[in-house]
Amino acid sequence: MPDISTTMIIVLCVAAAAAGWIDAVVGGGGLLLLPALLLGLPHAQPAAVLGTNKAVAIVGTAGAAVTYARKTPVDVKLAVRIGLAALAGSMGGAALAGGISKDTMRPLIMGVLVVVAAVVIFKPGFGAAPSAAPVSRQRVLLTIALAGLGIGFYDGLIGPGTGTFLVLALTALLHLDLVTASATAKIVNCCTNAGALAMFAYQGMVFWQLAALMAVFNLAGGMVGARMALKKGSGFVRGVLLTVVGALVVKLGLEQWG
Repeated sequence: MPDISTTMIIVLCVAAAAAGWIDAVVGGGGLLLLPALLLGLPHAQPAAVLGTNKAVAIVGTAGAAVTYARKTPVDVKLAVRIGLAALAGSMGGAALAGGISKDTMRPLIMGVLVVVAAVVIFKPGFGAAPSAAPVSRQRVLLTIALAGLGIGFYDGLIGPGTGTFLVLALTALLHLDLVTASATAKIVNCCTNAGALAMFAYQGMVFWQLAALMAVFNLAGGMVGARMALKKGSGFVRGVLLTVVGALVVKLGLEQWG
């Protein structure tokens, strides 16, 4: 356990619970969890902060995935295929992260987010109900390429909002409702988190005691968030989605111009 005060441990546990809730509903819990860890561990190596973040997040994500799977018809086989592609993409993004200017990438991502927000606002039916039409094999392959390799690459390169992008991509490409898309995204996130955590653990870059404590709260938040999403439906998820997208735009804007 790193040398931090009891008050800060409590703050980190509360942040972990809130992040688990956000992540379970629509993705994007890292927007809260990672900054909280950076605040609480100001002298730790960045890799150790990232590793601890992954150790906490994977528990909440797995708990939310199980909660969703029990109540929502999720194509687990397809979700794992997308997850494995995302794992490969994230490794590629991480390998190239040092050679690509994030100052160039952020405005592009912000532009995409603004377009996404506009679609969700001005198209109320987006993700409200699944399409009755069957999904073609070509569309499935496109989903694996874009939602798997593409978003996985983004996760390795920049990172914030990966879960949110997954929900949006799965809704648009596979014609899922937002609740089912959130459930599927959790399985994909489990795959990417597991790969990253294995690498950080191999490097000895995880504060396991702190991560275990925070993971309990993250798990609780994730399970509550998943149950609320299932109970309240796509309209509730849509509202949280717009809030998280707005927070992402603000965060990236501050990083770019703040």
